[in-house]
Amino acid sequence: MDSVQHLAGQTILIADVIAHPLSQTLPKPTITSWGTYHKVSMVLVEVRTDAGIVGVGEVLARFSPKAYAELIETSLKPRLIGQDARNIGALWQSMRRSLSGRAGGMLIEAIAGVDIALWDIMGKAAGMPIAKLLGGIGQETINVYAAAVNWVDDAEADRELERYIGEGFPRIKVKIANSVKDACRRIERLRKRAGDDIELCVDANWAYDLDQAIEVGRALSANGYFWFEEPLAPENEQGYEELRKRCDVPLAAGESNFTTDQAQRLVANRTLSILQPDVARAGGISETRRMADYAALHDVGYAPHIGMSGIICETASAHLAAALPNFRVMECECDLSPFKRDLADLAPGCLRQKNGQLDVPTRPGLGIEIDWGAVKRLRIQ
Repeated sequence: MDSVQHLAGQTILIADVIAHPLSQTLPKPTITSWGTYHKVSMVLVEVRTDAGIVGVGEVLARFSPKAYAELIETSLKPRLIGQDARNIGALWQSMRRSLSGRAGGMLIEAIAGVDIALWDIMGKAAGMPIAKLLGGIGQETINVYAAAVNWVDDAEADRELERYIGEGFPRIKVKIANSVKDACRRIERLRKRAGDDIELCVDANWAYDLDQAIEVGRALSANGYFWFEEPLAPENEQGYEELRKRCDVPLAAGESNFTTDQAQRLVANRTLSILQPDVARAGGISETRRMADYAALHDVGYAPHIGMSGIICETASAHLAAALPNFRVMECECDLSPFKRDLADLAPGCLRQKNGQLDVPTRPGLGIEIDWGAVKRLRIQ
């Protein structure tokens, strides 16, 4: 306790920022309306301080991770060295000003990795998990759903569904794509196989135009699905508004948003029932929290997106979920990839969950320790 008080009363200066571009081959391909993913990447951000505290963060950098690493080390790092790591808001604004133009893209994703690392440092310095540091509402466990039944043939889809049910998940996401007829068949087929006690939702990954989405929405409503995720391209805000009028199933989106202003329209008019920012894309813990708080003001739920990201993204999302009153349910990606399985001393959520409930880490900061040997093995040279 004395050491915590000592750290609380002194500056914690940033001594170094290291961006580790990593690449992995997925144990099993992820198949969506966008195509088949065999291999994806990320950037692990390491922030070292003069106090000896090291924080880690994650950048959603599915492809070209070396470009993200260069951006961090050439544009963001000079603005961070020598600064107090606990001035997260000021540092976020400084990093944002490293490039002009509207916020988004690689810059905000890069900032996300640094921001998560700074919150990890803050929690370690205070001796508190991030969920408590955020002024959480005391949740020790959070609801999760299995992701996902891929857009595969019927027999494989059946096997994936049965696997998740067998692992105790009461909520499961299903990937759908064109054609509309095939998607509607899949929606009906999996509802019949799952029965009425399993909650199902779908993710279309922008597969449809408005008329197609309306037709799919009817099938979802008839089969009792609990949300329709990203049916349209994120830029098509007018289309989302029209779909909301003509679709009984709640709409979910937001993983493609970088900043709060990009979520503002569809949250403010309550077109969306669920907002799904990804902490490794949406400016880190700081901006994701602003998004979720804005959604709460409009009675819109918060449901963190994880996808093919790693254990840092998943763990940071769990802390946010535990802290925010409008949290509904968190994605629990079940790919068991090296990014989730090998990078830290905490097992992936899909292995730790019990009956759709996941314990929130309780150690200071993120509550994980990185396996730097695994980082070295996965790093792109």
